[in-house]
Amino acid sequence: MSRTIIFSEGGYYHIYNRGVEKRLLFMDKEDYDRFVKLLYLSNGNIKFNFTDIYKYQNGISLELKDIERGKRLIDIGAWCLMPNHFHVLIKVPYLEAKPQDEKIQDMKSLSVFMHKLLTGYSMYFNRKYHRKGRLFETTFMAKHLNTDQYLKYQYAYIHLNPIGIIDKGWKKKMISNKFKAKKFLKDYEYSSYKDYFGEKREENIILNITEFPKYFSIQIDFESMIDEWINFNSEEEV
Repeated sequence: MSRTIIFSEGGYYHIYNRGVEKRLLFMDKEDYDRFVKLLYLSNGNIKFNFTDIYKYQNGISLELKDIERGKRLIDIGAWCLMPNHFHVLIKVPYLEAKPQDEKIQDMKSLSVFMHKLLTGYSMYFNRKYHRKGRLFETTFMAKHLNTDQYLKYQYAYIHLNPIGIIDKGWKKKMISNKFKAKKFLKDYEYSSYKDYFGEKREENIILNITEFPKYFSIQIDFESMIDEWINFNSEEEV
């Protein structure tokens, strides 16, 4: 699949991809955890050895913050993993003053990040499950978020995705149990939802929300937005 979108410095994008032929990407907790760690470790300009995570100091495995990844390639504002696909909200950083040819090279930072992320996970997955060939449908897909309204909507869209695990087709109809849906979102481990509610966890380090518009100055702002979208009857009302 060819991609006509041109990535620009300072631009916001919704990045997503799914398993080839819609196959499952995550079979167990270990798979989810591997991809989550890769979201952080791939976002750097130096190579890393994934086995470094499992080096022990005084009997305790290293945390992500203790592993050198180099200079950050892109900024991540939100993310969510689903059984057969994933979503990431990103910003391409503004480039430092450099000769034009070096700036062109730096504009490839998003592609470098995605290559490290998808290649690293594909190699892990294929080795673990004794398979060969392509794991993802494409290199990756992207949408340019060129208005405030469109960008803010992505925070809801990305974080509400897990509702589909317990209420299939909810986007086209009223959510059957809104209390259950909201509780499921708060308990779901594989998105940045918990980070926006201020939960302290290792995954906090994946986000760099200071590079994104300050739509949610306090926790209640984010929760109010989620409530508003949960109470929509259907996707057609958006």
